[in-house]
Amino acid sequence: MNDFYLQVFEVVKLIPKGRVSSYGAIAKALGTAKSSRMVGYAMNLSHKHDPKIPAHRVVNRNGLLTGKHHFASATQMQELLNKEGVQVIDDKVCNFEHLFWDPIKEIKVE
Repeated sequence: MNDFYLQVFEVVKLIPKGRVSSYGAIAKALGTAKSSRMVGYAMNLSHKHDPKIPAHRVVNRNGLLTGKHHFASATQMQELLNKEGVQVIDDKVCNFEHLFWDPIKEIKVE
């Protein structure tokens, strides 16, 4: 596994329960603003990582569950978010702006 993916995993592990972040925000926090797609690839690989990476907390810039097809079932991502108190309607996080966790504001990534 490459270092970039491991850095992504470390940021994702910091997203608090009940909050979400985006592929792009994570890429920016790592100093690679144009690498949001690579963050998505990392989230796809994270399902095989131990300890578990909370990939369900990473959505697209509009709050859409674009990565849901990479979970064990088409509804698992939403179910995991719902368990944490995050409401999702039509594959979109409700109150996304309020629940959005911006790693640039929350942590210092080296």
